[in-house]
Amino acid sequence: MDHAELSAAFLSDPAPGRPAPRVPTGPARALRDAAEPLATIGFWGRQAYDAVAALGLEFLTGYVWGRTAPMGEPTAPVVVAAFGVFEPGLVTSLYEQARGIASRADVLAAREQGAVASLHQVLGDVPTRGVEAAVAQLRRATDVAVSDVAGRPLVAGLASLDWPDDAWGRLWHALNILREHRGDTHQAANVAAGLTGVQMNLVTEYWIGWEPRAYAGTRGWSAEVMDAADADLRERGWLADGALTATGQAERDRIEQATDAAMDRVLAPVGDDLPALTAQLAAWSDVVVAAGSAPSDPYKRVSG
Repeated sequence: MDHAELSAAFLSDPAPGRPAPRVPTGPARALRDAAEPLATIGFWGRQAYDAVAALGLEFLTGYVWGRTAPMGEPTAPVVVAAFGVFEPGLVTSLYEQARGIASRADVLAAREQGAVASLHQVLGDVPTRGVEAAVAQLRRATDVAVSDVAGRPLVAGLASLDWPDDAWGRLWHALNILREHRGDTHQAANVAAGLTGVQMNLVTEYWIGWEPRAYAGTRGWSAEVMDAADADLRERGWLADGALTATGQAERDRIEQATDAAMDRVLAPVGDDLPALTAQLAAWSDVVVAAGSAPSDPYKRVSG
């Protein structure tokens, strides 16, 4: 899959007329959604894609190895556990293939270089002092996030890395720490609610308002596995007639509330600067999306 094919598959505009996604709008969620295109430009940006491709990796192998590499070189089952929402056989195959192509050191270097180059390409006109100010505010939060990494393997991996020298690199690294902190926490909340990996996808799909299987199906799950997962959700009273029941809605809301509560603690040191920081990140992210360096579909942006 070259970058043009990647863009066609994942970065195309959403269908017109679709309702806005159904998500809450608290401070933690607002920051997460504002920062998502900036944090993930290391997957989607053209320069980021080229840096990984130069190692012989394509998008999916680069994605799996790139997110795993900060944790070291764990065995495939550990990667499956950390990724959670992806089909285990798919993650295992991609990870083992990628490790046979590129070294951890090379992947870490390409990951950072590609993200930094992509940000400079898209946002190079932004004054460095503005980026540095945002980084200083974000580091108040990341200091808390990395102070206790119990149960958060992806955060622990990122915490072990040196901070980039480049200002945009530091912004990207900070946002990835916060993104993985939320992701690790969110997965734990889903597990505590008794959901399997495939059910995490399906319940989020119903909760946001995706078309059936449009989100869960992109994570490698077969129709048969998704059917069985839905059957279990119906048995538990979470799902009926292709939609969450009142019970299912309340349970998914509780998962989100638990996730946000953990993020509120991390974001507390940002204090009164949080609204302005969120607005600044959202403005930069809008430029990233307009440049075709992150998905423009709001459903994709909030599905996490």
